[in-house]
Amino acid sequence: MKKRILLSGNEAIAEGALQAGCCFYAGYPITPQNELTAYMAKRMPEVGGVFIQAESELSAINMVFGASSTGARAMTSSSSPGISLKQEGISYIAGAELPAVIVNIMRGGPGLGNIAPSQSDYFQATKGGGHGDYHCIVLAPSTVQEAFDFMGVAFDLADRYRNPVIILGDGMLGQMLESCSIAAYGLSNSSKKRRKDIKKWALTGCKQRSPNVIKSFYLKEGDLERFNLKLQKKYKTIQETETRYEGLYLEDARLILVSYGTMARVAKAVVSELRKKNKKVGLVRPITLWPFPRRILQDLTATHKRISFLVVEMSYGQMLEDVRLALEGKAKVDFLGRAGGGIPTEKEIIRFIKNL
Repeated sequence: MKKRILLSGNEAIAEGALQAGCCFYAGYPITPQNELTAYMAKRMPEVGGVFIQAESELSAINMVFGASSTGARAMTSSSSPGISLKQEGISYIAGAELPAVIVNIMRGGPGLGNIAPSQSDYFQATKGGGHGDYHCIVLAPSTVQEAFDFMGVAFDLADRYRNPVIILGDGMLGQMLESCSIAAYGLSNSSKKRRKDIKKWALTGCKQRSPNVIKSFYLKEGDLERFNLKLQKKYKTIQETETRYEGLYLEDARLILVSYGTMARVAKAVVSELRKKNKKVGLVRPITLWPFPRRILQDLTATHKRISFLVVEMSYGQMLEDVRLALEGKAKVDFLGRAGGGIPTEKEIIRFIKNL
């Protein structure tokens, strides 16, 4: 049975994680994601899980490493400066091929910045962030409902590929309240089953099997390169099979807006307003930021020779680079961005389009 309740984005992410079978959470407080940590502190004991408020962000991510290595569905959450502190641990998790979910409710930066919404952690999330040639799968919800729904997707992808998955939101999504359809409180049967699943690679004791080894340390000549080649093969599979996006009015559009997350909500309103005036405007909303949906942009330029693009984001051109790389110079790309808590408004975007 499902019911609709009023939740903030932070609360929806937390409840979505519980419904997905998350049984271990370690985090450290930072605005604007503290409601997520508080929700986990209350609900984790109710479902028989483990909640730890760690002494630091570094401790939290390494606790997730340890819990994941035993086969537990484990997660952490933070906001921009806190995620920066977790980067070494995320690299270790990727290098050990462990599943984990990391939530980043972005705030203004660089440095300590402010607590206003921003999207300026795109590079950090999609380009590795820590040391080494690795990738995290990155999902960008745009609504509270998606914030809830994507948690199940995130844990499933993490387990399927034994890879960290990042949920990339922002202060606006984390704090906003929306009606959300969720399963009745408490874990569903499928979630209970996932909590008890035995993963063959996990460190669960080896009295009746050969020992498992989880590591990211390879000293013998050639071993680390061979391991990196294995990772690259996995990343290629992810790129080929796990790309997600939403498209609106792409059949006849001559100007395509490209936005993600909460910025895409504003872009949708712009598209709706301009469509009422018979303007041929469409939208591509990347849902996976890595792997980035390059193919749809390439297909649009192959089909429509006179098409152009406008990237709108709450940064000074981070996703813009991936759009330009995807298009390979075959279409005109304009950009409108603000950062540090500045949010492009509908009127601002429409005025910018009129001046193109």
